[in-house]
Amino acid sequence: MIKTMSFAMLHFSVAFTIAYLFTGSLLVGGLMALVEPACNTVVFYFHERAWQQHQHSHDAAPAAEPDEHEWAYAA
Repeated sequence: MIKTMSFAMLHFSVAFTIAYLFTGSLLVGGLMALVEPACNTVVFYFHERAWQQHQHSHDAAPAAEPDEHEWAYAA
């Protein structure tokens, strides 16, 4: 929990600093420090759900026949 709080404070600080440097406004900097992380939190939630569904769809897919020339595609 301490790590999460530390990261949140870092995130708020970066959002505030960038908005303040671009606008010169403490109000805009403060609003961005609150709004941007809140939006990221919501987006992260939906990203995680989509990612889990993507992972489950790949786990459930049958294994394909190995390509006999697969060695030629390796990087």
